[in-house]
Amino acid sequence: MLSETIFTIKNEQDFENFAIQVFEHQYINNSFYQRFCNLLGVTKTSIKNTDSIPYLPISFFKQNKITSSPVSIQQVFTSSGTTGSIPSKHYITDLHIYEKSFRDGFRFFYGNITEYTILALLPSYLEREGSSLIYMTETLIKESKQPKSGFYLNEIEILIDTLQQLLKERKKVLLIGVSFALLNIVENYKIKLNDNVIVMETGGMKGRRKEMIRSELHQILKNGFGVSQIHSEYGMTELLSQAYSKGNGLFYCPPWMKVSIRDPEDALTTLPKSKTGGINIIDLANINSCSFIATQDLGKLHKDDSFEILGRFDHSDIRGCNLMAL
Repeated sequence: MLSETIFTIKNEQDFENFAIQVFEHQYINNSFYQRFCNLLGVTKTSIKNTDSIPYLPISFFKQNKITSSPVSIQQVFTSSGTTGSIPSKHYITDLHIYEKSFRDGFRFFYGNITEYTILALLPSYLEREGSSLIYMTETLIKESKQPKSGFYLNEIEILIDTLQQLLKERKKVLLIGVSFALLNIVENYKIKLNDNVIVMETGGMKGRRKEMIRSELHQILKNGFGVSQIHSEYGMTELLSQAYSKGNGLFYCPPWMKVSIRDPEDALTTLPKSKTGGINIIDLANINSCSFIATQDLGKLHKDDSFEILGRFDHSDIRGCNLMAL
C-alpha cells in the first residue's frame, strides 16, 4: 500500500516518485483539491515533477472537509486558534498512519523512545479537545515505558523534583513544553540541567504572554536551564508529520516530508534557497487528506535543506491563492 511505502523513502528520487503518486491519488479522490487544481489549469496528467504540483492554502481546512479517502472518520484534530476565530479541522481516516509518522519521525531524529523519560508541560493543549500534539505526546509517553513519564499541568513543583531526581540518576529526559510554560519555569525556579536532558519547545505563547522571536526565546531558556541548545518541534493540526530542530532554530524534515519557499507576492512561484517567503510543505503522511500545503508561515530554506521560521503572514492571508470562496 502507498500509505506504508512512503515511509521507506531513502532518497530524492524516491520522494519525487511517491509524491507524484500521492498527487494522482488525491486529485482523483479529493474533489475539493481537484477543483482547486482545475482552477489553476492543472490536471492529473499535467504533473511531471513536484515543482508543478499545486499547494492548497492551509486556510481551507477551516471550513471544508479535506479528505481523499472514502473510509469513515476515526478522529478529528482541531487547531487551538484565537478567540473568535474558526479552528482548522483535520479529518483522520487512519490513525495508524499518524502514529507511524510520529514514531518513525522521532526515531529518525532521536532514536528509540524507550530510552527517554518524557516530561510534558503542555497546558494550553491539555485544556482543550482535539489536539494532535497531545495525541502524539500521550502515545510516546506510554511507549517510553518509563514510570516517571507523564503530563505535568499544574504540578510544577513535582516536575522540578522529578527532573532533579532524573539528573541524579543520569537518565535521558525529554522535557517538551509550550514556550510560555518553559519561560515560567526559568523565571521562577533555579534549575541547572545537563546534556542528558533535551529541552524542546513547541512554539507560541498562545495568548498567555507577548510573542518574541525564537532566538531571544532560546537564549533565555538556554541561560535559565543551563543547556547548550534548545530543541524545537514544528508541526500543526493540518500535518501528520513533524520537523525537528536540535538547535539554532534550524529545522529538518523526515524523509517523507519536504519544504519549499514560495514568493509572498505570487503564490505559484517557488523561490530559490536562502530567499525569504511563504513555507510550502509536502507531507506524504497526509495521503488521506491533502499532502500539498501552503502554510501561513514565513521562512527561509538553506542549502542543506534545513529551514527556519521567521514569522507569519499579516492577517494570515496567502496572496495569489484566493481562487475558491471559503
